[in-house]
Amino acid sequence: MELRLVVAIVRPHVLEPVEKTLQEMGVRGLTVTRAKGFGAHVNLFSRDWLVDQVKIEIYVEQDRVESIVAAILDTAHSESPGDGIVAVLPVEKVYSVRTRGEEAPNRIRN
Repeated sequence: MELRLVVAIVRPHVLEPVEKTLQEMGVRGLTVTRAKGFGAHVNLFSRDWLVDQVKIEIYVEQDRVESIVAAILDTAHSESPGDGIVAVLPVEKVYSVRTRGEEAPNRIRN
């Protein structure tokens, strides 16, 4: 079973709706990090070009990637510049801190 890491960077106000959608899909685990940054659309009207963002990370089996990405895109989309991005990365290995050993892919289920 191959794992992927789905990373989404979205606006903070869409975090709650995205979390709810993912929970309804049966996603059992994710990590949320509050961040500041800028991308293609810099806020030139502010002294600080950095804007508040939220980074969501989800480890998921390959066969669920497309549905999870689609759910994030549909929920976070507002047709405004700066809506965010979603990336999918391959996962080579995952280790358990508790056991200090390699985690079996079937133990990381989303």
